[in-house]
Amino acid sequence: MKILKILCVAFLTFFLLNCNSDKSKKDSDSEFKTHKEISTDTLTKHLKPFKTELPTIGLLMYNGVLQTEVTATSDVFSKPTEDGTQLFNVVTIAETENLITTEEGLRFVPDFTFENCPKLEALFVPSAYDMYAQVHNKNIIDFIKKKNEETKYVVSNCGGAQLIGTSGIADGKKIVTWIGGGEQLQKDYPNLIVQNDSLVTYVEDGKFSSSNGNLASYISALNLVEKMTSKAHREFVESYLYLDRLQNWKSKEN
Repeated sequence: MKILKILCVAFLTFFLLNCNSDKSKKDSDSEFKTHKEISTDTLTKHLKPFKTELPTIGLLMYNGVLQTEVTATSDVFSKPTEDGTQLFNVVTIAETENLITTEEGLRFVPDFTFENCPKLEALFVPSAYDMYAQVHNKNIIDFIKKKNEETKYVVSNCGGAQLIGTSGIADGKKIVTWIGGGEQLQKDYPNLIVQNDSLVTYVEDGKFSSSNGNLASYISALNLVEKMTSKAHREFVESYLYLDRLQNWKSKEN
């Protein structure tokens, strides 16, 4: 009889522990699922779908690219209208699907390659501190030539002007490059009309525009977004980016 009581108590204890364990597992699964759903919802909320009816802005990338010259354009063209309407597809393009490592060390995953890149309305050509590998990469040059045939606008920032010069697509057009690089650019590409980079930050000539690069890449992006939309939208984007705070910034004394 005593043994029977002990067995009953043991069985009851095991049953209760098993129930609590199952409940804890269910609670844990429920909590995990909730976190997973929240994470997915958060990601989905911020993703901008590719809409075939919208103009597509292509951002060329390659290893060693100056990241600001990619992110500045993305910053400007990814902003919606004041009522939240998406105006553009903004995509990154590289020679392959491999990760791109910027000069500053960030790594980007290209949206498209040269082979599957969609039709572009505008192509932005950025720079690197050392452009030798890029100007001698036939695949990059051929891609720029090919996209020039379909785009309405081609923009170069900083040393991206060397890729434009090598491709020959802007011969006879005005162009500007990084501060201090204009003299050599003119020697290397005599068919370009190189502007004085110590005086000119941005220049536009037909479908082609260019800037000194780095933060001046915002200027080329903002000028084009205004051309493709309106002055009111440009001003909205500028306010969205708090550019007035940057322009009017003063150090605060203690």
